[in-house]
Amino acid sequence: MKLTLLSSTLKADFDIIEKEMELAIQSEMGLLQKASVQLLKAGGKRIRPVFVLLSAKFGTYNIQSIKNTAVALELIHMASLVHDDVIDDAQLRRGQPTINYIWDERIAMYTGDYILARSLEYMTNIHNALAHQILSNAIIEVCMGEIDQIKDKYRFNQNLRDYFRRIKRKTALLIAVSCQLGAVSAGADEKIHRKLYKFGYFIGMSYQIIDDILDFTGSEKELGKPAGEDLRQGNITLPVLYAMKNETLRPSILKVNEHTTNEEMVDIISAIKNSGAIEKAYSVSRMYLKKAITVLDELPPIKAKKILRDIAFYIGKRKY
Repeated sequence: MKLTLLSSTLKADFDIIEKEMELAIQSEMGLLQKASVQLLKAGGKRIRPVFVLLSAKFGTYNIQSIKNTAVALELIHMASLVHDDVIDDAQLRRGQPTINYIWDERIAMYTGDYILARSLEYMTNIHNALAHQILSNAIIEVCMGEIDQIKDKYRFNQNLRDYFRRIKRKTALLIAVSCQLGAVSAGADEKIHRKLYKFGYFIGMSYQIIDDILDFTGSEKELGKPAGEDLRQGNITLPVLYAMKNETLRPSILKVNEHTTNEEMVDIISAIKNSGAIEKAYSVSRMYLKKAITVLDELPPIKAKKILRDIAFYIGKRKY
């Protein structure tokens, strides 16, 4: 996330959250501490905390209480990334070695569990039953999404419904909940926090589709991993599903596995880019973006609304 999109006040609050996250992963156990710091230093766009802050502006804004929600949600996201890397046997995350690559899968899984537990500890500071219910349901869905990802690896016969359900649980849900819980934590009206959930859901779907497109159009330097790596790891994304409708291209894609060489992947990536699949995937992303803006238009005209709109268009146009 480009912080230039945020106001100076929000940048200061964002710094508070970043420092709080550093405190959150502290551990007396040296190995757990090193593994958690490794993940935190890999960075990230921190879009969930940003959405929490902006959505809280629709209620009674207090950074000292809002920060607990923001930190909790980002920690849940971080924990899911650790588990994702184990599932995918990934060696790089944002250009940095993954925890499972540096140590092993067991250390990675326990690190993910520790970070998740710390997120729940932060949520105990939020005395709102609805917030806890929303978060509990979200964690259940995220876990189901992890199972979906395992089941769907190299399952080339999956359909669009399978894909959309998976990315909802993988990405869109936590962004939607970030928007909703920011407002709930600030005591915003129910109609407002429900609309913010819908806005976050549509933005999250658009965001993940763009991510899946960039796996083919981005460079290794931009992606922090080789282009086409999602496909090589068996993650069947929207561009791949559209590309497989080309009967000439389909057999080549069906042969992809973890042992597919870099040279073979270059040819497959080029073929997918030339198949029209990328353009079709972009059109779906734009459709979700348009829905998000429609929902946003229904919210009160405060300054945070304009920033949310700017972020939405940034997400829709980002190149990496």
